Amino acid sequence: MINLHAIKANITTLAVDAIVNAANSSLLGGGGVDGAIHRAAGPEMLHECRLLGGCRTGEVKITRGYKLPARFVLHTTVGPVWRGGGHGEDTLLAQCYGRSIELARTHGLGSIAFPGISTGRYGYPIERAAGIAVATAAEFRDQAGVLGEIIFCCFSDADLRVYEAFLAGLEA
Repeated sequence: MINLHAIKANITTLAVDAIVNAANSSLLGGGGVDGAIHRAAGPEMLHECRLLGGCRTGEVKITRGYKLPARFVLHTTVGPVWRGGGHGEDTLLAQCYGRSIELARTHGLGSIAFPGISTGRYGYPIERAAGIAVATAAEFRDQAGVLGEIIFCCFSDADLRVYEAFLAGLEA
């Protein structure tokens, strides 16, 4: 069974098999968590990202972690921009999480950490995004494989409380 839990931390400091980067479609760095991951990983990751030819919303591509404590970075792009909920945003966000987990399993990774995809600049409501993230991850909990830990890495105490509430709901 996969252990699902939430923490408040800087995702670039986590010593896990993979962290997820909420990247832009070019994969060449940007603001927010994307920029922080690129800065922490160093220029080698940027070079590898250039070779990948970008990425569409809901897709995931993998690179080495380089100077990060994480061995790999799973670049999921672009988390959907919140446009009121009537434009397929929930499905696209669930794909970002589900395809990241599937890619981690394919590569035999044991642990993966997610930031709050689309909850910053892209305006996705944290309660809705966290519910989708936890529900999507929970679909994989009972699947056999190496993946044993999924971490939801929160930027703020308020976000952490939202994720913890959804995780507690899984146990009820």
